[in-house]
Amino acid sequence: MPRYLISFEKGSMDHIPEEDFPEVGKASHAVCQEAKDAGVFRFGGGLSYDDGDVEHAVVGTDGLVTDGPYLEGTELIGGFMTVDVPTREEALAWAAKIAAACRCPQDVRKFLHDPDLIE
Repeated sequence: MPRYLISFEKGSMDHIPEEDFPEVGKASHAVCQEAKDAGVFRFGGGLSYDDGDVEHAVVGTDGLVTDGPYLEGTELIGGFMTVDVPTREEALAWAAKIAAACRCPQDVRKFLHDPDLIE
């Protein structure tokens, strides 16, 4: 079955007042639980950028570590969910639910099929 990445960019939730974040968290967890109950949730979560660690690091083919985005203007992912659903339409329906819960648009991308990597 195809797998899809549903994600949003870092900063996409900056418009939400801080006092609303508990409600947003509860709503997004409810969608994830619904996806788990439906048997389509694979993995997901928000990415931390505010805990004092470097925002982003790139490891080159030579093993050299560079702090910061690889290319200027690179968009960082703020959060994501992966789902295993039979159709693009179903992936878009899950994205609509998580968009409403997180109060921000979601990007939907299909993973390339690789029988050596997908169970």
